[in-house]
Amino acid sequence: MIRIDEIWLATEPLDMRAGVDTALARVVQVFGLARPHCAYLFANKRGNRMKVLIHDGLGIWLCARRLNRGKFHWGEAWRGERLRLTDEQVMALVQGLPWQRLGEAGVISVL
Repeated sequence: MIRIDEIWLATEPLDMRAGVDTALARVVQVFGLARPHCAYLFANKRGNRMKVLIHDGLGIWLCARRLNRGKFHWGEAWRGERLRLTDEQVMALVQGLPWQRLGEAGVISVL
C-alpha cells in the first residue's frame, strides 16, 4: 500500500503523452516541489483522462485513468494553479462525480 498524506489537484491541463519526467517537472513548476507521500492529479484539456503522480518517499509512481463516457469534474470553477483535496473528494473525482460539493468545499455557511 502506498501511503498518501496529501492529494493536490492541478487546475491547468497536462498533455497525456507526458511521461514521468515531464509530469514531475510540471509538479515542481506548479507546486514548487514534489513532497514525499503526496499525490498530484492532472487532467487533459478534454477532461476525460487523468494522470496521478505519487512520490512514495523512495521513488515516483505515475498512474493514468480514463473515463469511457463523460468527463472528470475538474477545477474549472476554481481559480489558481492548484487545490488540495480530501480523500472523499478524490474518490468522487475519479468516478466522474461532482466532488466540489463534498467536504469543506460543500459547506453551506450563508442562507
